[in-house]
Amino acid sequence: MKISDFLSKDLIIADLRETEKCKVLEELVEFVAQKIAGIDAGELLKVLLDREQMGSTGIGDGIAIPHGKLKDLKQIIAVFGKSSRGVAFDAMDGRPVYLLFLLIAPENSAGVHLKALARLSRLLKRNGFRQKLMNLSDAEQLYQVIIEEDEHGGT
Repeated sequence: MKISDFLSKDLIIADLRETEKCKVLEELVEFVAQKIAGIDAGELLKVLLDREQMGSTGIGDGIAIPHGKLKDLKQIIAVFGKSSRGVAFDAMDGRPVYLLFLLIAPENSAGVHLKALARLSRLLKRNGFRQKLMNLSDAEQLYQVIIEEDEHGGT
């Protein structure tokens, strides 16, 4: 599985406006609902907030991978958002989050969902890769770096 299987160029937010967890989740949800037909923003936000209640998806090192499943979704979809100011996300290390991957999966896709989460997590644990992303402010460049890193360094 490659990140390009579930992340497209038009699902990148180069500079998130919000700086609080609930607000940034709303921003990500509204963005994806505008881009992908059939996504109910209210339902997705509820799924994500319910998941966050179980424990923060802020995994540390400035990264969060909020995720959830929707019953009428046909394929896995990711949205990448970058915050230059940082988001108070209740991350495991207590520090702000700057790089967020919203991952949405079909309801009956446990295996694929977990593979996608593992792929993103493994890639984002690389300090050099995170630094490259932090130094970019253009959505197309961010997409290219993510895809190139996944192709060449994300095995």
